[in-house]
Amino acid sequence: MAKSLLEIFRTLVPIKDLKPKNFQELARQAALEEATPGRPLFKPGEADKYTLYVLSGEIILSGGPEPIMLAGGSEAARFPIGHNQPKQFGAIAKTPATILRVDSAMLDMMLTWDQSAGCVVAEISGEGGVDDDDWMMHMLRSGVFEKVPPMNIQSIFMRMEPVPVQAGQVIIKQGDEGDYYYVIRRGKARVTRKTSEQREVALAELGAGDGFGEEALISRAPRNAIVTMLSDGELMRLSKNDFVSLLTEPVLKWVEFRDVPALLQQGAQWLDVRMEAEHQNSGIKGSINIPLAILRIKAATLDPKRKYIVYCDTVSRSSSAAFLLEERGFDVVVLKGGVGATRPYVA
Repeated sequence: MAKSLLEIFRTLVPIKDLKPKNFQELARQAALEEATPGRPLFKPGEADKYTLYVLSGEIILSGGPEPIMLAGGSEAARFPIGHNQPKQFGAIAKTPATILRVDSAMLDMMLTWDQSAGCVVAEISGEGGVDDDDWMMHMLRSGVFEKVPPMNIQSIFMRMEPVPVQAGQVIIKQGDEGDYYYVIRRGKARVTRKTSEQREVALAELGAGDGFGEEALISRAPRNAIVTMLSDGELMRLSKNDFVSLLTEPVLKWVEFRDVPALLQQGAQWLDVRMEAEHQNSGIKGSINIPLAILRIKAATLDPKRKYIVYCDTVSRSSSAAFLLEERGFDVVVLKGGVGATRPYVA
């Protein structure tokens, strides 16, 4: 096409109203595709995660009182088709057509951020600099925020408190009670854990936009790791009560044991987040074992296209693990009642 994708974006509603950084980010992730005559773009009742625009050619919209023809370049084509879920009508290419496909959740998140939470930058920093955009956008790209209601996102940023930190400062001590959830606004940090032999093992390094401290807040157990700043910087912290009500409750998904067989038939995988000895003693048949303490490191070994049914003895560690995996974009459910609800599956 003669026009660049960015030029095309400037004509599309509501994409054209995004702020420059979000505008360019969405353009990088959008996809152009060519539709041949007779090819269905979607059918009535279908549900997917995309919003489509017709850039050239003609398509036919069906499902109303009579078919409607939509031509690329027309005023009507500036608006998305099929953005309601499930689809309320069908669309089929009448001529060769160029279609723009964007991720609906990302577009909605960016619009929400720009229109309702953008003002929070200035309230947090007093200056609204580029660094604020960077850490906030990194945080919002987390898989967790796709599931958080827009008003919760705004409240989360409004209730966060800035905390200046120095290199070498210990932010979280292993064994302490959980009180805050932290996000790094500027700087870097290291996550370590002391073993029973008092040996310190490195688990992860974190940068701007990365969050930590959620495990103790979700599980109501003592902190299970140490977080130390590697550089001077600034953290944003959210209190335990706000974290649970605004972020955790909308994100975690639960499953009863009676509903598990259907998930397994669809390809879901059991994931035991207890320690290895616990897994060997009472693990569920067919489950894989990644202890919560090393899940940050081992998450990359999991299949992002697969659903995971996470369990522990109760729901403390499993709910913490599920939140951590949701942050990384995994499809996760937590087993209600823990391993005790799975007697027929226990080895």
